[in-house]
Parts: sequence; C-alpha cells; structure tokens
Amino acid sequence: MLWELRFLLYKSTLKDGEVMALKPVSVSQLNGYIKRILQSDPILGNVSVAGEISNLKFHSTGHVYFSLKDEASKVNCFLAAENKSRLRFEPADGMQVILHGFIYLYERGGTYSVNVREIEADGIGNLSIAFEKLKTKLQSEGLFDEKYKRPLPFFPSKVAVVTSATGAAVMDIQKTVRCRNNIADIMIFPVLVQGPGAAGEISAAIEYINRKFPDVDVIITGRGGGSMEELWAFNEEIVARSIFASKIPVISAVGHETDFTIADFVADKRAATPTAAAQMAVPDVFELKETIDTLKNQLCDGLGNCLARKELMLRACSPDIMHHMLKARAEKEQMKVEALRSEITESVKRKIKDCETKLNSLMSNLEVLDPMNVLKRGYTAVTDEKGNFRTSAAAFSEGERLDVIFSDGKLKAKAEEIVPGTDMRENA
Repeated sequence: MLWELRFLLYKSTLKDGEVMALKPVSVSQLNGYIKRILQSDPILGNVSVAGEISNLKFHSTGHVYFSLKDEASKVNCFLAAENKSRLRFEPADGMQVILHGFIYLYERGGTYSVNVREIEADGIGNLSIAFEKLKTKLQSEGLFDEKYKRPLPFFPSKVAVVTSATGAAVMDIQKTVRCRNNIADIMIFPVLVQGPGAAGEISAAIEYINRKFPDVDVIITGRGGGSMEELWAFNEEIVARSIFASKIPVISAVGHETDFTIADFVADKRAATPTAAAQMAVPDVFELKETIDTLKNQLCDGLGNCLARKELMLRACSPDIMHHMLKARAEKEQMKVEALRSEITESVKRKIKDCETKLNSLMSNLEVLDPMNVLKRGYTAVTDEKGNFRTSAAAFSEGERLDVIFSDGKLKAKAEEIVPGTDMRENA
C-alpha cells in the first residue's frame, strides 16, 4: 500500500496542466490494486444482477460456470459447489434469473466475475423451465418408476404428517383422520412449506421420521394451495430424493387437484388435496364396522343353513332309517343280480343252441363223407394183409393176399393175375 500512498501524495503536488510522472508498476500490482478496490467497494461486495443465463457449464468438482447477459452486455459468473447445493432449482440456459453475490477479480487472468451466493428465478416461466429440467433429470434416473412405489398399509396405526403447524392442511388432515378413524395415532412434524429454507426442513423431517420412528406406517407431506412460487419447496431436488429414499410409504398432498409437483411424481401415492391424502391413508372404521356386521350376518346365515343340512343328514343316519335304506338297497341290488343272472342264462342257452346247430351241420357233413355209406351203395375197399388201403391194381403183386371190404363184412382173396390199363367203364 506504500506505493499507492506515494501515488496519491505525488498527484496532489502537481499543478494544473502538468503531466504525472509515475514509476511503472507490474501487471500483478495493477490487478492486485484493482482487486482490492473492487472488494472494498460496499456496493460490489453485495450486488444483485438480473439477466439471462447462457453458456452454462457444470464442472466435475461441482462448481458451475456461466454468463449472465442482457441485450447489450454480459458478465462471467461463478457458482461454488457448496452454494449450488443450496439452490431451490436447477439452473438452465435461457432462464431469466436474479443473482446475489459479489464482484471478484481473477488476478492471473485479469478478468472479473460475479461470485454467486444465491440465484432466484425471475418469473413463472423460468420456474417452469426449472421444473421440467429437474423432472426430466429425475425421471431418467428412475425415481418415478412404478416398480419403486410401495403399497400403503391397509390399517396403519401411526400416521406422520410433515407440513406447516399453522396451515389449513394440518387441520384438514387431523379432522379427516379423526372423523374416519379414532384408532390411528397422528404425529405432526411442523416444517416451513414455502420460502428458501422450506425444502431443507421438509427433507430433514422425512429423514428424521425414518431414522427415529421406524414404526410409523405412512407419511403424509404437503400443504394447501398456492402459486407456483409458494409450492416450489415441493419441486426441489432435496425433497424428491428424501421421499425416494424413505423406507416408509409417502403420500404427497400439495395444493389443489390441478397442482402437480416433483414430490407427487416421486411419492408412493399422490393425493389431490391434503383431505384426500387423509382419506387415502386411513380406512373409515365406521364403514369397516358395517362391512364386518354384514359379513358376520352372512356367516351366521351360512352356518345356520349348514347346521340344518347336517342335522337332516344326521337324522337320516338313525338305525331305523339306515335299516330301511340298507334293505331297499339290498333289494335293489338283488333285482340287479336276478336280472344279470337271467341275462347270463339266456345268453348261455343261445350259445348252446348255436353250438348244437353247428354240431348237427358237421354231423351231416360227416355222414355224407362216411366210407360205410359209400360201401352201402355197392362200392368196396381193398387192403393188403396189414390193413393198408390200396387204390391201384399196380400196387399188388401176383399171388399177394388181399382183403376186399364190403358194407357187411370182408372177403379174403388172392391176386392171381394183374391186368394193367383196364378201364372199368369200358367193361361196364
């Protein structure tokens, strides 16, 4: 700082019109001096700048580099990773924003930039851009997939509610639960539901319930209706990831039926309103009682009918009735046996008659072919002494003994002469 002081003293001694003869300084000294001037300026140390984001770049370290421009100029901007983690939305090219930060000079390059502490969207249109950008990002990571949605318990015993302690939402939820179910316990975890710190409180409450109260059956988080800016806490990434990481099923109930937030897409169930969330979380015990009474009456009627049928069956098993039943059955079976015996008898008779007919036919055929009948018609048969039939004269030798068989006996003879070639028809 001594050379700065010498510079100021030397300048004060110059007369009008004289040229200041200052000893040259180094580039580093010049940039250092400018840096100190910029950092000591109270306005530049806490500046807010409005413009459009362009040339947005996310570094692997987590830092973010971009330009902020308007119609005539632009300025370089730097967002540190720790400040980015506190943002309420994901910055994107083309967004109109308002930056809060301070002016910083990078001495080595001789360039200055806005070191950003906080970014806020300038208008509803830019919130819509941030909404769609985060929605696309989380959807690509699978946070909206149905396979990760957990079913709600049928009859929860503990319901945790993460919302404002003074809003209409908490009153509606408590009233609805109490009207429907006087058994389930309600645990209220009050949080901010709008403003810069709301998302962090909502996320912390969901994580705290999972860690400290694992016996909670279902979590309801949400708030009443409002503008997009007022509902924005439920569009922040930190809330979405806390809901996704929750081991306890979460119902998102933000705004009115037409309002949709990122929390709705990640939650296990989305309710149109806080009242609808309470109706979804717990069953109506009075309806259940009516259903149970109806089932009880149906069961009693069914049991009565069953007992009546069994009583009739038991009466049917008395000794007298059983005796008559067995006798009737025996008579019936006896009739079946008699019918079967008669049928078998007739079948055997028919079979015997058929066999007799066939036998008579065969006997007739045999009688026709009986050699004795042939002999009775005047024919004879000739055998040798051993009883072998001879059918040819050439089969005998002269002087050989033979038997001539007639129908009424046989004749012993001797072949005195063999006359071959004789046709008996010619002799006849």
